[in-house]
Amino acid sequence: MEKKLKLAVLFGGRSGEHDVSLMSARSVLSVLDPAKYEVTQVGITLDGEWLNGKDTITAFEKKDFNSLNHVVLPSEPSHSALYVLRNTDHGEALKKLADIDVFFPVLHGPFGEDGTMQGLLELADAAYVGAGVVGSAVGMDKGVFKDVMRANDIPIVDSILILRSEFEKDTNAVIEKIERLGAYPLFTKPANLGSSVGISKCNSRSDLGEGLMEAARFDRRMIVERGMVNGREIEVSVLGNDNPQASVCGEVLPSREFYSYEAKYKDGTSGLVIPAQLPNDVSEQIRAYAVRAYKAIDCAGMARADFFVEKTTNKIYLNELNTLPGFTSISMYPKLWQASGLPYPKLVDRLIELALERKAERDHTEHLYRSER
Repeated sequence: MEKKLKLAVLFGGRSGEHDVSLMSARSVLSVLDPAKYEVTQVGITLDGEWLNGKDTITAFEKKDFNSLNHVVLPSEPSHSALYVLRNTDHGEALKKLADIDVFFPVLHGPFGEDGTMQGLLELADAAYVGAGVVGSAVGMDKGVFKDVMRANDIPIVDSILILRSEFEKDTNAVIEKIERLGAYPLFTKPANLGSSVGISKCNSRSDLGEGLMEAARFDRRMIVERGMVNGREIEVSVLGNDNPQASVCGEVLPSREFYSYEAKYKDGTSGLVIPAQLPNDVSEQIRAYAVRAYKAIDCAGMARADFFVEKTTNKIYLNELNTLPGFTSISMYPKLWQASGLPYPKLVDRLIELALERKAERDHTEHLYRSER
């Protein structure tokens, strides 16, 4: 009988996308084959505590942590294991909870998708699903990501980066600088967040001030983008390591003014058209841009590429690349692969395979330099 793979699924996290992470994790956990995987659930609270216990995901959904224990992942590369932190008569002690073959971070936003969690897993020399430190960090930071896309001649929407400190120092000067970007509407966004948290559509100067204040709640760096008045929202899923593949294109039909957090996760009324009704050459160009962008930031495992396409000209603009896209029942990433012939359970299996392949590739790298004598 084939030995089960020991898998740790991480969810929750110190992020405005904490609740979305729980929804994604619930979906992932529901399709993991118990004949293939021995699963350890690890929930991370909004305060950053790592917890485990019986049915951890349900405890997190109910926000009832009383039955859970603190767990620790040592950053030493000698062994990849999780430990329970217990109080003893002689103080705190660590007891091994489980050896782990692969970590699956189902985490969205800061401290999970931005390279910080990936850095910890790298220090522990662990195999993990998704992009590495560089790909995660660049994919997360909208300001840096846009600069990398410009350097690779991938078309993006006009934007400007604003620091919270400069906005607080001289609000009027910042607003005047932003207004030179173009006519309203403008969109304000935290540079390092997803799921449309902290995003505002601004139709006037007063809206812009309020939008910047909202974005500044979540990040010290903010992006302001020119609005796409006549644009379609097209998404593509990418899967792979060194030789990534793109799925069919899908179109989002927001139930609100734009694809906001409420439109994504609360209304449940936003429409999805898969495959998107686009000319073949436009679809192929979008898929090619998605793969180019993926490679440009050294992404691995998975990403969802979000585009705008002008209705009248079919001109394409890449908006962003999400390196840990949503995995909820309504999320585009798994839906697009389903439409491309890869069902959800097989997709999750493939992501775990890619994590092991990436770890094997990493193990070929020497970290000690021995000079010739």
